[in-house]
Amino acid sequence: MQTKWLWTAGLALALTVSGAMAAEFNAPGGVKVANGNLVNAAGLTLYTWDNDKEAGKSACNGMCLMNWPALMANAGSGNMGDWTVITRDDGGKQWAYKGKPLYTFRMDANPGDVTGDGRGMTWHIAKP
Repeated sequence: MQTKWLWTAGLALALTVSGAMAAEFNAPGGVKVANGNLVNAAGLTLYTWDNDKEAGKSACNGMCLMNWPALMANAGSGNMGDWTVITRDDGGKQWAYKGKPLYTFRMDANPGDVTGDGRGMTWHIAKP
């Protein structure tokens, strides 16, 4: 009987903690955490780029943008805590997390793919 009570109490605590953690993570447009990584609404891994040196500014344009599509924000989107909307050089709106613009990688075809991690030693999986 005591073992069953401990198991039930442990499960209740785990659900409370995981619920609290989920409630603390407030992200825009379907962005969520999967396996410790930030992913877009389709479950594709999000990345940051070391060459984005200036906070809130994307340096990825042209061919870079073709290979690393930006996580675009809707025109009416606004900042929410660690999440900011930045204006790209082409006038488009892009999401940044903690000042770092976010991108997907064109070679990641399925949710959970992380083929862009470490590319050119400058691309990294975005973490919450």
